Amino acid sequence: MALQVGDKAPEILGINQDGKEIKLSDYKGKKIVLYFYPKDSTSGCTAQACSLRDEYFELRKAGYEIIGVSVDNEKSHQKFIEKNNLPFDLIADTEKVLVEHFGVWGEKSMYGRKYMGTFRTTFIIDENGIIERIISPKEIKTKEHGKQIR
Repeated sequence: MALQVGDKAPEILGINQDGKEIKLSDYKGKKIVLYFYPKDSTSGCTAQACSLRDEYFELRKAGYEIIGVSVDNEKSHQKFIEKNNLPFDLIADTEKVLVEHFGVWGEKSMYGRKYMGTFRTTFIIDENGIIERIISPKEIKTKEHGKQIR
């Protein structure tokens, strides 16, 4: 069952690129942009991450923290962060706990081939840990995603 607007986000979000556990309570008093993306270093995911990077300081000024999530491992995240100068954490959800909890893992198809993957989705979580907005895969514009949040 996917999380909806009005639901409480889970306390434990996962392990970041440095092996550190990321918790909701680490961001008390801030809004969280929790964005799920399919894969490190692909064109759409890079465009999205760079858009968030470019808007990072404006979003921080507005009270937001950004956290990315994919099922890639810590090492992949470290390379992705380094290559693109990303100033925010990426959660390595290799066990697919978070993607399944948020309801963004499912069957996709490309060129007629079906496979399991992450649906590009962004959850805006308020200062109290409640989901206040969901930006769906159809709404997300990867190159302008940072501006879509403000």
